[in-house]
Amino acid sequence: MNNPYLDSQDGKWKPHPLSPSETQPQYVHHLVPKPDPLPPPEISHSIPNHKTVKQRCVKFTVAAVISLLLLLLVAGVLLGYYLSSPCARGLLCGDGSCVWESQWCDGVKDCPAGQDESNCVRLHGSSFLLQIYSSHSKSWKAVCSKGWTDQQGTASCHLFGYSKSTYVKSGQQTVESGGGFLIVKSDAKPGAPIMKQLVDSNTCPNNNVVTLHCIVCGSGLNSSRAPGSQLATLGSWPWHVSLQVKGSHRCGGAIITPYWIVTAAHCVVGHSDPKQWAVYAGIVDPLGPLFNPAHSLSQIVAHEGYNTLTQRNDIALLKLSTPLDFTASRNIAPVCLPNVGLNMTIPQKCWITRFSSSINGDSGSPYLTEAQVSLVDSANCNSSLVYNGRISQDMLCAREIKAGVHTCHADSGGPLVSQKDGVWWLIGDTVWGDDCTEHNKPGVYGDVTHFLSWIYHQMRVR
Repeated sequence: MNNPYLDSQDGKWKPHPLSPSETQPQYVHHLVPKPDPLPPPEISHSIPNHKTVKQRCVKFTVAAVISLLLLLLVAGVLLGYYLSSPCARGLLCGDGSCVWESQWCDGVKDCPAGQDESNCVRLHGSSFLLQIYSSHSKSWKAVCSKGWTDQQGTASCHLFGYSKSTYVKSGQQTVESGGGFLIVKSDAKPGAPIMKQLVDSNTCPNNNVVTLHCIVCGSGLNSSRAPGSQLATLGSWPWHVSLQVKGSHRCGGAIITPYWIVTAAHCVVGHSDPKQWAVYAGIVDPLGPLFNPAHSLSQIVAHEGYNTLTQRNDIALLKLSTPLDFTASRNIAPVCLPNVGLNMTIPQKCWITRFSSSINGDSGSPYLTEAQVSLVDSANCNSSLVYNGRISQDMLCAREIKAGVHTCHADSGGPLVSQKDGVWWLIGDTVWGDDCTEHNKPGVYGDVTHFLSWIYHQMRVR
């Protein structure tokens, strides 16, 4: 076989020019490799891919629909709450119905039981400053004394539940002008509700505003007593009463009006029949009931929220069948209910009185005794070393002033009082106290200020 690269003459290897026919590739179908797949065409940024745009549109549409459905769901829930809860658009009446906030304290009873007009007046501080809630400004405002009369004062006292017979007077005091006033309308109708007779005003002549005294209370006592527990003298605590069942002393109480006595709810549990009770006022010893009349009860009103386990809302009102006559004896008189903003700060000095069968180590028939105590911070009283969380927001704690004087045997329902600016105020009613051998256990009292609205409501409707 001839080699195209071998010279036949001298046998040396030399390149041999190829003929045109020999320059054609041989067995092309074996030598040419299989071509690679074509690369995907380049996507020009200036010419969008229609399929990708379509996918994006679909995704955007789905997201928009889902968002819309979520918004509709939220709107539906809010609308359902709005329709199912009438107080989403107003203030709650006691029966579950609701009125607009602008209807609160406007002089028109819109709630079925008149709850919207029941807590529209209050007395503030030790000066008995009259304040009325303005439905226009949604705030409490002092009442300008210009144009104010005793007729309007009596009507205002009636809103607390006091009768016309106890009304004392309307006075005046000067206050700062911030926040504005309520002032009597020039065309006010005397018989109209008091809120209808007043209008908001930015000014008041000389800033003289109304003070209101609905009853003579909390006066005539000397607070300079020895701090230790001792026998009380006749007339020294004229509001303290002995509440008796079948001739035996059961609980103490405090007179607040000729008809009403404040005591503890746990005193009347199991003895809710008014006929079982006798009330003795103006007594300090076991002979007192022999020389003083027994007063009967017409109603017993325990707080509807009273809990026998936690002792929360442990307060009750007793209504006498006939009113007490404060003019007949200087030994019988009411204590003042605490006004809003009275600001009894810790460690405010207070006094407790109780009928006790144990005094100076002796036992026998109960005598009225007195002891000075001071208010204790609720957080300390609620600590794990003291009452371990049992003290709720409607309770107060007070500890004896003199070491060795134990007040845990205080009368249930008996008054805790304090003097401020020459007036004695009913701060609490005795709820409970642990055994006297435990020196770290202060007495526990219902916070009367917490129950003011409840007390006034009961006095007003019964």
